[in-house]
Amino acid sequence: MENFAAPARPIVARMADAAAAAPERAVAFQGAPGANSHVAAVEAFPDGLPLPCFSFEDAIDAVKQGKADCAIIPIENSLHGRVADIHFLLPESGLVITGEHFLPIRHALIGIGTRDEVREAMSHPQALGQCRHWLKAHDILPVAYPDTAGAAAMVAERGDRSVAALAPPAAAEIYGLNLLGTDIADADHNMTRFVTLARGGQPAIGDGPWMTTFIFEVKNIPAALYKALGGFATNGVNMTKLESYQRGGTFAATDFYADIEGKPGDENVDRALEEVGFHSKWVRVLGTYRQARKRG
Repeated sequence: MENFAAPARPIVARMADAAAAAPERAVAFQGAPGANSHVAAVEAFPDGLPLPCFSFEDAIDAVKQGKADCAIIPIENSLHGRVADIHFLLPESGLVITGEHFLPIRHALIGIGTRDEVREAMSHPQALGQCRHWLKAHDILPVAYPDTAGAAAMVAERGDRSVAALAPPAAAEIYGLNLLGTDIADADHNMTRFVTLARGGQPAIGDGPWMTTFIFEVKNIPAALYKALGGFATNGVNMTKLESYQRGGTFAATDFYADIEGKPGDENVDRALEEVGFHSKWVRVLGTYRQARKRG
């Protein structure tokens, strides 16, 4: 808790106490109270008890240690792409993806003085990237901070009129700051996709549509990826996301993260996954869950 700025600590303490009293309702999120992840937790789990955590690792550990029933973690943004390190954290967490949530992002410039006095804006690198053109146009220097609302709390603590934060508008009221600008993202379609992580998943039974997330490493031979993905085309399985990433300090092999429509147990999905497995060193399903919004 000491990692949070001073204005956030009493709020974090109250929320942590409430979550500790009913961990089966607790929903861990990364950031200070008022962060976009806090908003997503409230929307996705109206009856839950949001539990602020300073880092993604802290939020994941809260679930693994039984302090929270689940965690809600941002995975990608429509303007700025995937959230850094998330492709490493998901597989290493040992948790299962059990759901997804889409949150429209509305950034505000929050500070102590007036907008003309602001020379720097603190926020999460994702938020800074989503507003980089606006910041440049107003000669405001971006300064990275672990989360959006935490940056607002730090601005309140420092009391420097030249430093503001990019954060959800509600953070201004939480930390006693002024709204200096609203809806300042570089595009109106700014949307972040979150996934819910839990210690165990539920069987994929009932109405969908379903989404399945998995990771794999193809064999280091020519055309291995082409052959591995061919099964999705021949079996009519829609792949909505495919990303590569390096791990283990080597450039010899690449891991892939993929989302497909459907679930294991569907004949076409099973055949496609079997073909991926034939052309890969390993395949691991991270979760099957209902789509929060239809693709395409």
